[in-house]
Amino acid sequence: MHNYLDFEKPISDLEAKIRELKKLAEEDESIDTSEEISRLESRVDEAMVEIYSKLNAWQKTQVARHPQRPHFVDYAEALFTEFTPLAGDRKFAEDAAIQAGLARFRGQPVAVIGQEKGNDTKSRIKHNFGSPRPEGYRKAIRVMEMADRFGLPVITLIDTAGAYPGVGAEERGQAEAIARSTEMCLGLKVPMVSVVIGEGGSGGAIAIATGNRVYMLEHAIYSVISPEGAASILWRDSTRAKEAATNMKITAEDLKGLGIIDAIIPEPVGGAHRAPDRVIGMTGDVIATALAELTPMPGDKLRADRRQKFLDIGRNL
Repeated sequence: MHNYLDFEKPISDLEAKIRELKKLAEEDESIDTSEEISRLESRVDEAMVEIYSKLNAWQKTQVARHPQRPHFVDYAEALFTEFTPLAGDRKFAEDAAIQAGLARFRGQPVAVIGQEKGNDTKSRIKHNFGSPRPEGYRKAIRVMEMADRFGLPVITLIDTAGAYPGVGAEERGQAEAIARSTEMCLGLKVPMVSVVIGEGGSGGAIAIATGNRVYMLEHAIYSVISPEGAASILWRDSTRAKEAATNMKITAEDLKGLGIIDAIIPEPVGGAHRAPDRVIGMTGDVIATALAELTPMPGDKLRADRRQKFLDIGRNL
């Protein structure tokens, strides 16, 4: 069953009529509904194009959070072979919100790190809704150190509303872990390619997104704080999240214009959740192109260029 967003009501109504006609045809074979179904399907396509061609920032936020949007586990299964997950930070515990390990990407050995939100109640609780604790970032550091030692490119997939803000996480050094992970990204002498596949929230995202190349899916968002959080701080009213999303410049188009990301990966009309295989395939192609450009570069240049990339953000506006 498809989950419709609030602005997709015209599409929902049309597809409900299509389902009714198909059911009617199944129950009574003498009734031919094919022509009407074809007409309604054309109207669905038209409505989809019209709606998705003019999404505002808040609507894109809803698409980025869609429960059926492909998550890290979907990308990992489709893009990587021989994926061997690594667990624990060797200091405190395992954190399931960050998934990391070694794999092959189109035959090339790589290190893979990403945030996983889960896709049902049980898995969402297991993965803490994609909000990592300090041990998750320390696990990421451990995997990046291994990649650097053995010359493996690092691929990261970002999808988090932000790092977990609980008391226990703060007691175990959440801010320090995020800072150390960001520092590790900047110090790597191997290629690093990062893709924001859903939400990129605050330091919880940048901690594994400080790559030589940073990409975003068309309807992903990337921000210093969630729209609801910004509205609560600025106006003490979380219901003004739509206004905050617009003012924060969190969409892929905004961030490409500001020079924060390198390119936008297009999504099919209706969002990544309507054609996950196609989106994952396009993402793999973009990663492959980036690695082909970066892999021949010397380690010192990779590190210097990555650092300069982030130092230049905001200087030429």
